[in-house]
Amino acid sequence: MFPDISVFGPYTYLVTEIAFGSVAFALLVYANALGRAARTIAALYPVAYVWDWYTLRVGVFAIELRTGVDLLGIPVEEHLFILVVPGLVIGVHETLHGSTGEQ
Repeated sequence: MFPDISVFGPYTYLVTEIAFGSVAFALLVYANALGRAARTIAALYPVAYVWDWYTLRVGVFAIELRTGVDLLGIPVEEHLFILVVPGLVIGVHETLHGSTGEQ
């Protein structure tokens, strides 16, 4: 039913981060919210990093199809995930609601 993206082997997770990150970036540019999103993501990043580092250390989850490159104790793909997820959420929110304060 779904395409088998595991054909990217150890780059599978990285490819998905780049694909969804591109969507997030495009939405943020479209909504003219790149700067605001960057500040929000920067504020969230330390908490997300500690959360990710801890859950990996205690074995909550394992990442199979990744490059194997770690940076500061977590996979490089997880660093991207920490940026992409809030970027996508903010991008969708700003695209739908704009910065006019409407609800």
